[in-house]
Formats: sequence, C-alpha cells, structure tokens
Amino acid sequence: MNDVRLREPLDGIELRHLRAFLAVADELSFTHAAALLRTGQPALTRAVRALEESLGVRLLDRTTRRVALTGAGQRLRDDLAPLLRRLDGTLRTAAGTEPPVLRLGFTSLLPEACAALATGFKAATGAGVRLVRGDAPLAGLLTGACDIAVVRGDLPPGDAVRSRLLLHEPRVAVLARDTPALAGRRVVDWAELADHPLVVNTVTGTTTPDLWPEGRRPRLACTAHNFDEWLEAVAAGHGVGIAPEPVARRHSHPALRYVRLKNAPPVAVRLVVPARDAHPLAERYLADAGQFSDGSSG
Repeated sequence: MNDVRLREPLDGIELRHLRAFLAVADELSFTHAAALLRTGQPALTRAVRALEESLGVRLLDRTTRRVALTGAGQRLRDDLAPLLRRLDGTLRTAAGTEPPVLRLGFTSLLPEACAALATGFKAATGAGVRLVRGDAPLAGLLTGACDIAVVRGDLPPGDAVRSRLLLHEPRVAVLARDTPALAGRRVVDWAELADHPLVVNTVTGTTTPDLWPEGRRPRLACTAHNFDEWLEAVAAGHGVGIAPEPVARRHSHPALRYVRLKNAPPVAVRLVVPARDAHPLAERYLADAGQFSDGSSG
C-alpha cells in the first residue's frame, strides 16, 4: 500500500516539468528561464509547482525580488542536470538522422582560438560543432542547452563544473561620447575608474565593483541582465561600462567610444563542461583545447 501511494505522484512527473525546473535553477529567474525555453512565464510557473507537488518538497524560495534554490532544489539540480544531458544525447544518437554534433555554448563572442580548435576537432572526430548562444552565466550548460561552454570571467560559485583556461583578454572602458570627465582621453588608469559610476551586466558581465580595493570602489550606477541592455545603459550616459576588448569592439554604437585601460586585470576565458557525465565529444574538445590553452584544467 505504501509503495502505491509513493508511486502515484511520481508517475505524474513529466520531462517538461524537469526541464522547467532546471531552467529556473540555472537562471534563478522565471522571466529569463521562460525566454530560454521559449514558453510563457505562467506555464513555466505551473510546471515547477506541479513538480514540487509531485515530490512533496519545496525546490525554490520565491519572493517578488529573487529566486533561490532550497537545499532539496540544489540537490535535485546537481543530480538531474547530467541525467537529462545523457538522455538528450541518447535520443539524438537513437534518431540517427544526423552525424554527431557538439553543442558549443557562448554568451557574446567566441574567441578566435575556437575557430582553429573547431577545425581540428571536426577533422579528427567527424563531428559537427553547433554554436548555441545563451544569456546565462554558463550559457545554459547546466540546463542541457549546450555540451560545452565558453565562459568569460569568474565561474559562478558552487556550480559542479570542470574548466580549462583558454586565454586572457584585456579590458577596455566603454563610454558615452559626451562623458565630460573623460572626454578626449585615449588611455585611462584602472584606479581612476573608482571615481565614476559603473554599469554592470549581472548575468554575463565580467566586471563588478569588487574588482577594486575595498574602500576605493566605483559606485554601482545601474544593472543590466544581458549585453544589449548593458550597451544601451552606457550609451544613455548612466555610467561607465567595462568589457573584454574583443567583445566591446565587436559591438559598435554611434553614441559610444572605447578607451584603452592601463593596469586593468585581464579577463579569463575558459572552456567549461559539467563535472559529471560530460558528453564524450565535450571531453575530446576540452582535451584538444590544451594545445591552444595558456592554463590547465580545473
């Protein structure tokens, strides 16, 4: 009798419920998760609630301002993410409709090293490389949106991933053209920027006030949740933006100019895979990256 009572609610759990939960767990935002899954936020909320009701536990703590994982939610995310990635790979292999494909996630711009790496990878394995952009800290890696990801900056704490340092990129300041205090400057010292308000991309950005010494940090002017929002906030004159040089210069804007920074800490660029049950092609890609890398796996 007890087994029947346990089995009935779990039988109601569907794959869409699990994918919905993983998207929210990765984004910590129902709005961003709904956009990632291309579904409506009400439907996403219902799917997560249905999963919680079936399991009989609360997976997420929600308020009007934030979403956080409970202890049960954290454990489920860590265990479930590799299982769903393996299931997706199994289904693609079983379908047999296309050659094997490695999904390479990124958030803004792939470094040039990835082009040469992909060419050698394709020649050696016969597998294709599909590029997947995601406005998430790990480009959707932990929700199964990609098999391996290019990540700039520090890795989010607590995520179960392994990484290889690929290269470092210099930072540049991004300014509205009419910024009076820095008008006409071609080079700015990193320490000077502590006197100017900062615009921060909180999802995929690489610069936050805590990169400066305590007691000598820039004021946070405003935040953005993706690169386009960040760019427009800087263009509107809300504050100074700072970004990796290749990323910033790729995105021209008539209201912006770019200024070289002196003594700025460089931005680390890493390849990242799940700590457990990574796709075999992702493991091969990560290993092949050693010939281009200026760092080791972590």
